[in-house]
Amino acid sequence: MIEIQNLTKRYDDATVVDDVSLALPESGITAIVGPNGAGKSTLLSMVARLIPSTSGRVLVDGLDVQETPGAVLAKRLAILKQNNQVGMRLTVSELVAFGRFPHSGGRPTVEDERHIDEAISYLGLDDLRNRFLDELSGGQRQRAFVAMVLAQDTKYVLLDEPLNSLDMKHAAAMMKLLRRTADELAKSITVVIHDINFASIYADHVVAMRDGRVMLQGGAGDLMQEAVLQDIYDTVVQVREVEGHRLGLHYL
Repeated sequence: MIEIQNLTKRYDDATVVDDVSLALPESGITAIVGPNGAGKSTLLSMVARLIPSTSGRVLVDGLDVQETPGAVLAKRLAILKQNNQVGMRLTVSELVAFGRFPHSGGRPTVEDERHIDEAISYLGLDDLRNRFLDELSGGQRQRAFVAMVLAQDTKYVLLDEPLNSLDMKHAAAMMKLLRRTADELAKSITVVIHDINFASIYADHVVAMRDGRVMLQGGAGDLMQEAVLQDIYDTVVQVREVEGHRLGLHYL
């Protein structure tokens, strides 16, 4: 379990994340939703120790992320940020191999190669493994980065807006893939997304933030209430049930 205890992040006079306490479960999908500027990505970055917190702490299976050696933490927790830039021209296979660095130290073993091959196959990238990233479509490239994260072979996976720049078809395919990954590989996947309908359909647990604070945590049914959504997003959202799923219509 990931325990977030009274986590706060301030920049000068601005409080971006304000005294947040959460428990992220050991399995399933947790969706963090909320309007722009809610503090979602900042929260995820502090959990992964990419940026320091102003106060509070994060425990991953009881280990304090600020005190745990990076090599140890990287075997338990992996993160994919929303802006994925690489400074060199890499093939899919070379990119995915970076996910094994915490285990191989840059000297891949047979076991590392097995994890790389399995991640590439799991993401349906076998035919593209020798293609350069700049030769791929946006959806293919995003799958390659997710494969890199899966190759790291951690229990906890943090994804910051993995649907960013994906069209409807590829966004749905990515959420189906994450659902399958959580179920088949027993991963705990925490994903920051803007689409409340994807959260409603695919997430086991939902955290809604606004102005740096947690407004709600619970199931999708707790989120998909018109009054609740209006409080979070400050806009009218009509909720309708479609094939057993509660979906939000927001067009005004």
